[in-house]
Amino acid sequence: MPDPRSCPSDFDQTLLSGYLDNELTQAAEQRVRIHLEDCAHCRALYQELVELREATMTTTFREPDDAQWDERPQSLASGLSRGLGWILGSIWLAITAGYGLWMAWAGIEGILERLLVFGGVSAVVLLFLSVLLDRIRTYKSDRYREVER
Repeated sequence: MPDPRSCPSDFDQTLLSGYLDNELTQAAEQRVRIHLEDCAHCRALYQELVELREATMTTTFREPDDAQWDERPQSLASGLSRGLGWILGSIWLAITAGYGLWMAWAGIEGILERLLVFGGVSAVVLLFLSVLLDRIRTYKSDRYREVER
């Protein structure tokens, strides 16, 4: 059973979107225009696309006020606790990861296995360090650092 959404004359309906956006070659545009004159099904589909495009272009959204975009701590206590939490969490993560890597090093017998495990970990750490150093260097000269919302 043929698909009721497809063109009865096997026309490539994806061309309708390109026709709507004026992105077709002159030959393809002429072929679509001629087909639309003859095919009521594709003409109706094209009209739906026109209406959908118009609806999306004219739809307006209410923008939230600037206070809703602000993610900074709202008080000194909140800022201090957030900063202290990040510091303690980072220290805990470094100690836990270091201990885990030390235990893994002690538990692995062969040099090949050690290279496989620690080569991958070293690569990830070096990539992270590279990104972190770039972010710290560009933070000083970031023109948009003070821009809110």
